[in-house]
Amino acid sequence: MSQDLLLSLYRRATRLVFNLVVVALLVGLFVGVGRTFLELGLTLTEPTVRLGLKELVTNVLSLVIVLELVRVFVEYFEFERVRLEVLLEIGVALSLRELLLLLFAEKLSGLDLFFWTLGILALVAGRTLAVRFPPGRRA
Repeated sequence: MSQDLLLSLYRRATRLVFNLVVVALLVGLFVGVGRTFLELGLTLTEPTVRLGLKELVTNVLSLVIVLELVRVFVEYFEFERVRLEVLLEIGVALSLRELLLLLFAEKLSGLDLFFWTLGILALVAGRTLAVRFPPGRRA
């Protein structure tokens, strides 16, 4: 009986913490979307178009990552598990964001770009395999 009580308390505490995290992520997402729209004028006011586009791309990709994180938490509430394909999607989005930031900063050599591309392709291949061959259901 005490194990059931402890398990129930644990589940309630977990749900409370995850709810707070989801609310914080959603608030951050809405603030980020608002700031991105307000900063859209930077593409016109920056000294070069490249600087304005860098800020826009960085903000949009950051918002995509936050949106994917919200999706992970919502899925956890719904199914009480996290799917591998969703985690790999977040990895792809994070990798693309970092790659584009390095490209805009002109800090990549040809070999670095090759390895970044291989890493992103590996993540995409892993996601494809996770979708194509989902784990079997346990009885």
